[in-house]
Amino acid sequence: MEYLVGLALCLAVGGLAVAIGFDRDRAFYPTVLIVIATYYVLFAAMGASARALIMEIVAASGFSALALIGFKKNLWLVAAAILAHGIFDYLHHFFIGNPGVPRWWPGFCLAFDAPFACFLALRLLKSPELSRPL
Repeated sequence: MEYLVGLALCLAVGGLAVAIGFDRDRAFYPTVLIVIATYYVLFAAMGASARALIMEIVAASGFSALALIGFKKNLWLVAAAILAHGIFDYLHHFFIGNPGVPRWWPGFCLAFDAPFACFLALRLLKSPELSRPL
């Protein structure tokens, strides 16, 4: 069920971003990446694990740095980082023990991130001017 919900939410966010025009600004996709990267920090706080909190802040900082660099240089980096985040989500439990992560989260997040990265890639192919550096 988490895969279906993740995919449905991905389609809703991507579809509304295009329909409303949110994604006309190149900041939209990097902002989404920063937000999705910080959920694990929240989960670590909820799980009351200081060790997990530190590790999650480091991981979120890495993805946030990719979002910032991609925003300035090339949105293809953001698309790749969103896809990498989905894979990271799915394999997260092998690297970081975070007691606050819901059991269904890795599948949900992969089902959101991977299609969302593909959605951004399609947008960049259709509108190459979006990927040009600032």
